[in-house]
Amino acid sequence: MLAWIHSMIASHTDGVLVGILFLSTLALLASIIALVRMYLLARKLRVIFSGKSATDLEKVIRAHAGELKNFDKEIQELFDISNTIHHLAQQSIHKIGIVRFNPFKDLGGDQSFAIALLDAANSGFVISSLHTREGTRIYAKPVAQGKAQHYELTEEEKRAIAIATPEKIPKIEHKK
Repeated sequence: MLAWIHSMIASHTDGVLVGILFLSTLALLASIIALVRMYLLARKLRVIFSGKSATDLEKVIRAHAGELKNFDKEIQELFDISNTIHHLAQQSIHKIGIVRFNPFKDLGGDQSFAIALLDAANSGFVISSLHTREGTRIYAKPVAQGKAQHYELTEEEKRAIAIATPEKIPKIEHKK
């Protein structure tokens, strides 16, 4: 049997040598690739750790953690300021509607007007000015949630409120 194995090896020596050469080349290429990767990794680590020790890096990380805590505090302060501004904005007058009109059908122009000044809750007041030949009269009426308080509103004052609160104006669909 030993003779048979020896004769097989002798007859296939060229193939075995080619196989061994091929496997050796693959091993050499794998080694070169591994060495190149190690070199690149070592170069990256040199850049990261250049002039620093592990304690220096720990100090840097702790300093950054402290800065993050400060940023969190500042963000919370900005959030609180934003909430305060939002609350004040809801109470401020920012809805305005104006209607110019002529109280006398045949005389003069649109010299009279009604102005609605409302906040986010549609509360505020309406100022009306009636211009006549004898003079100008100005009236102010309180408004709460888009409705008159204590005084009847004129059609022009109601229209000024509707202009100031466009979400209350019914949308008109155009037919095609």
